[in-house]
Amino acid sequence: MTQRERMSSVDTAWLRMDTPTNLMMIVGVLMFSTPLDFARLKRTLEFRLLRYRRFRQRVVHDVAGAWWELDPNFDIDSHVLRVSLPGKAGKPELETYVAGQISQSLDYGKPLWQFQFVENYQGGTALVVRFHHCIADGIALVGVMSSLTDRASDAAEEGEGTPLVSEDAGNGDSSDFWQRIIAPLGDTLAKAIRISGKAGVGSLHLLANPEEVFDYARFAAAIASELAVLATMPQDSPTRFKGKTGIAKRVAWSEPMPLGEIKVIGKVLDCSVNDILLSCVCGALRQYLVDHGDKTEGVEVRAFVPVNLRAAGDARLGNRFGLVTLVLPVGIEHPFMRLYEVRRRMLELKGSYQAMVALGILGVVGMCPQPVQKQVLSMLSDKGTAVMTNVPGAQQQLYLAGAKLAQQMVWVPQSDDVGMGVSILSYNDGVQFGLMTDKKFVPDPRSIVEYFAPEFEKLVLALLLDPPGPDDAGPAATKAAGRKRRPRRKRAPA
Repeated sequence: MTQRERMSSVDTAWLRMDTPTNLMMIVGVLMFSTPLDFARLKRTLEFRLLRYRRFRQRVVHDVAGAWWELDPNFDIDSHVLRVSLPGKAGKPELETYVAGQISQSLDYGKPLWQFQFVENYQGGTALVVRFHHCIADGIALVGVMSSLTDRASDAAEEGEGTPLVSEDAGNGDSSDFWQRIIAPLGDTLAKAIRISGKAGVGSLHLLANPEEVFDYARFAAAIASELAVLATMPQDSPTRFKGKTGIAKRVAWSEPMPLGEIKVIGKVLDCSVNDILLSCVCGALRQYLVDHGDKTEGVEVRAFVPVNLRAAGDARLGNRFGLVTLVLPVGIEHPFMRLYEVRRRMLELKGSYQAMVALGILGVVGMCPQPVQKQVLSMLSDKGTAVMTNVPGAQQQLYLAGAKLAQQMVWVPQSDDVGMGVSILSYNDGVQFGLMTDKKFVPDPRSIVEYFAPEFEKLVLALLLDPPGPDDAGPAATKAAGRKRRPRRKRAPA
């Protein structure tokens, strides 16, 4: 085991992306219906989390860049803390506490993670979990968190002994993977993105390999071309959801909805579960604007959506995802028309290379001076309003350190002046909607969250009373569905 490992350029980009108003932390909350034993939790983390060396490593810097280094003074008590909620210690108090932690920086002199043990939550326990994004992306961290849990309350504390995520930090070359999925973009851009995933790429690498300088200039030009395309992308609609962000955040999450019901409605309407959930998000945002007297006609909200770019079986730590931009048709009121427009736009994204280009850009800006990185990322964030994630969790009951896990929610960070994070998480045959907002834009995200389930109910009611026809789906959506829809039946005159 080496004492020091170079941080990849992509992970370095995430490390340097912190701003006073948006910290690059992945924040989660786990709620247990039975009390969690604090001592047993610490033992479980020692057995299962610390076998990944990344969680015993701190970040250090020198003139060559950022490195991972084993913390010589590592103490788990600095990372697992006991806290209490004020007042009634209910859901509103927990939401307020989680929101406050989103704006609290981690200690950069220590490994960049923390578990906060909330011991008085609704007769059970809650855990607030924070990881810096430079450690890993959401896919890898889901694997890490899964390795901490069991399917029975009496499982051995040591676990199975085999981590679900590789000890490999993820900085090694994955040329076969990159070549296979990036090849359609052309050799120049492929090389740009592939090199961004290598260890040791940076100023020292170029000095040691001067023959690559010419190629470096060529692929930098290719990335600049792609940036020009993104730079000309129009901004989405001006709404109360965007502006200059502040430090204070707010969070809220819904109660679980039955995933089986959503699947049934999706099958009837020839749409995916994701299409339906995104349409409900659109409806909830629209209703919030209506409630505040804002214009909704023609309003569109652009969301940055993370896309997994890992090869099958690639479970290493580090960041291996790209971003696509999904424009949400918030202005469409009719539930079927909105649903099928969401589906049409999702189908268009499936053939897009946006995610791969975005990962390459992150790799390149991670090698650039920090002011250049900030300028590039600010340009991108100006184009959108939200970051949206859909996390598929385990579909069976899980236990952590013997306690029954009832609900969980997670949010990924927003960069620069993006002020909204939308999370959809499925677990144990339920699906929940979570929202993180900038207090300056939306001081009451609970008001939006409470519309999520009613928007789905509107869809179900519309299906029962007036099933959709071609006028709802639109010609493009109907064609994308691959079949003809029966004409809408005529209503009897009033």
